[in-house]
Amino acid sequence: MIIEIKGVAKSFGGKKILDDINLNIEDEHAYVITGEAGSGKTLLMRLILGLEKPDEGRIGLLGDYKYPYINAGVVFQDDRLVESLDAVTNVAMVSKKIFRETVAEDLLLFLPKELLMVPVRNLSKCQRRIVSIVRACAIPSDVLIMDEPFTNVDPDTKNKLISYIRDKQGKGSLTIMARDTKDLDFARIVKI
Repeated sequence: MIIEIKGVAKSFGGKKILDDINLNIEDEHAYVITGEAGSGKTLLMRLILGLEKPDEGRIGLLGDYKYPYINAGVVFQDDRLVESLDAVTNVAMVSKKIFRETVAEDLLLFLPKELLMVPVRNLSKCQRRIVSIVRACAIPSDVLIMDEPFTNVDPDTKNKLISYIRDKQGKGSLTIMARDTKDLDFARIVKI
């Protein structure tokens, strides 16, 4: 087991968003967390990442409740790209161990060559999501966490991205994804 969530609760503005969440997230699996908008999917992911602290309960990472953070590749709901930089630079900047040539090869699976070196602010919403997903997969990590990764992505590109993610993560990796609607393209579904 990699991540253990015990009795987690979190409130904002006096409203309890998460209440008594208990979940064991095991290595070598992919999880899809579903729920309506505002049900706490993003909040749960932020808690797992250590970006928020629970009001009650605890989250154990790698079996240690004092572990300060998780080493994760992350696709947030918003792209969080550096608007003035090109796609290759946006991906390569996440680690000194990443080669620009390798990044370009990966991006060329989805984007035409002429778009690799233009500022990402000039890309379509779908193309920006592609850059965000390739960037998250480029980071050497224990887990890939994706919050609504396929928003604004057409079905054909989505299927190619799913294959790419599986290939990049490899066997035995852990993937957690949030979706507003049920999405069975990955594996286990956890409804909150």
